[in-house]
Amino acid sequence: MRLLVTGGAGYIGSVVTAQLLDAGHETVVLDDCSKGHSESVPPGARFVRGTLREMAEPVLAEGGFDGVVHLAAKSLVGESVQRPGLYFSENLGGTLALLEAMRRTGVARIVFSSTAATYGEPAGVPIVETDPTLPTNPYGMSKLAVDTALTEHARLHGVGAVSLRYFNVAGAHRGYGERHDPETHLIPNVLAVAAGAKESVSVFGTDYPTPDGTCVRDYIHVADLAGAHLLALGACTPGSHAIYNLGNGSGYSVREVIEVCRRVTGHPIPVVTGPRRAGDPAVLVASAAKIQAELGWKAERDLSAMVTDAWAFMSGGAGAGA
Repeated sequence: MRLLVTGGAGYIGSVVTAQLLDAGHETVVLDDCSKGHSESVPPGARFVRGTLREMAEPVLAEGGFDGVVHLAAKSLVGESVQRPGLYFSENLGGTLALLEAMRRTGVARIVFSSTAATYGEPAGVPIVETDPTLPTNPYGMSKLAVDTALTEHARLHGVGAVSLRYFNVAGAHRGYGERHDPETHLIPNVLAVAAGAKESVSVFGTDYPTPDGTCVRDYIHVADLAGAHLLALGACTPGSHAIYNLGNGSGYSVREVIEVCRRVTGHPIPVVTGPRRAGDPAVLVASAAKIQAELGWKAERDLSAMVTDAWAFMSGGAGAGA
């Protein structure tokens, strides 16, 4: 296939692009590099620098595109609370511009990078796709609005759409890893202590109703996540919008993550504990039963593999993730 990957210069986008190329697909990356890095675009992909509003239609108008993998988005929860208008303008407005470009150019297949933040505070665990969607921040709200738009474009314009709702993504793949600024994810922040970039890691809340008192989260290796996008491309059905959770189905506590990081790096990684942060649920774990049953996908790599690959990337290695 010939595919457009929006946000393909970012962490997840670069890995998705690398796997698409490995599978023999012709791939064009569109990214404004506001968060991504042009050097992260894998060799073999054509790179177009620009925004969705500016460049989506000119690129798609070249013709021959079979689909879009849409990962471009603003994704910092804290920033979304401070600047909700920006998040609706970029995430929803940018996607609407992309969908209009697809309609005008006859491209009718899209895989969308959605998020677990669409669920908000879960009614129970594991979270399933039919659970209520009650996001608690503008980031989650903007992503849910895109899901709604995809449902309507499928119904009204015959688009085949799949939304993949991620939980916590970690690890590295063939030299592509996390390079966020600021970095908000737990594993790279813990590993930064082992690398000497930070003195300690902060743990917020040790009195949750979990086995060790710290929050439990669902982690998935970025290479496993990227593989789901390839499967989803084949599952785009004209006139239909499917939604799938991506997770490992169990979850790891903050203390478990830190212990695995200590074991992998051989560093003691000092911890400073503090009170809970407002709005942090005790447990967020996804059920991936639907995508496993319908598309045959499941997470293959465990937490140790995620940390090992992330540490190799941070230390200058390629990261495994074959």
